[in-house]
Amino acid sequence: MTRAGLPRLLAETRSGVLLFSVTPPKRSTAEERIKEIAEVTLERIGGLDVDGLILYDIDDESDRNPEERPFPFLATLDPARYYETHLGAWTKPVIIYRCVGKYAEDELRDWMREADPERVLSVFVGASSGGKAVHTGLRRAQELRAEVRPELPLGAVVIGERREEHLRMLAKQERGASFFISQVIYHVNETKNLISDYYYECRARGVPPRTVIFTLSLCGSLKTLEFLRWLGVDVPRWLENSLRHTADPLAESYKHCLDIARDLRDFCEHLGVPYGFNVESVSIRKAEIEATTRLAADVAALLGRQGAASSAE
Repeated sequence: MTRAGLPRLLAETRSGVLLFSVTPPKRSTAEERIKEIAEVTLERIGGLDVDGLILYDIDDESDRNPEERPFPFLATLDPARYYETHLGAWTKPVIIYRCVGKYAEDELRDWMREADPERVLSVFVGASSGGKAVHTGLRRAQELRAEVRPELPLGAVVIGERREEHLRMLAKQERGASFFISQVIYHVNETKNLISDYYYECRARGVPPRTVIFTLSLCGSLKTLEFLRWLGVDVPRWLENSLRHTADPLAESYKHCLDIARDLRDFCEHLGVPYGFNVESVSIRKAEIEATTRLAADVAALLGRQGAASSAE
């Protein structure tokens, strides 16, 4: 039986959604190299049984964390422009992130008017700190979408480390968010606490829970581990110890990501919360890129996708 498209899967809150995410090339990248990167990306993900592709929008977050950034911030291509110009061969839907503070209201309006809601979905991301100067605030961007393109499927970011995040989720849901995508998850218990709080608050209000998509990302080096911590990702001490002392942090991380996926799958199915997974590929190291592709295939098998050869179970 043919699987429904991503907009319908999310609208109907079906579980088992699988996404793959990438960051557009750096703005300083030569045009020929951008074309090569796009071609390799399409070839790599073309064989994966995923429902859609996420294109991240990167913003400087130094205002949120005064400590030195482990990796320097380098501006990337606009994800919508990258999709339109270089990823035309991708036939499945794409979720385009928008760090809305970077864009004037007119820019957001124009983009939303032109977006095809059958192929394009979006996630609006607010400022990284309350004191950051922005062109458009998150609430205003949500209002613009309601005014200009209410049929554009809109998602929101979930950060399990924040207190009372389940209340933020419900507030975003009231303002038009129809699905959620988490920050990278390494602390599964915090995530389960969040999902439990969200589920029971939804039940208390008589509101159906929306699909929550959990982001999995491999950590192949101690430098990446430092960056995750800089971003505010909570890495349990026992796992940090394992990654620091193992001879192969990539393999250790890979095993942990699959364990997280199994645990969250079982927990969400027990509660009745619609769920999915996003396998994130942001490294430029060949070994990590290849491992991320294998992880996506293993998660597909864990979700019961037919034809996904895997060692996930």
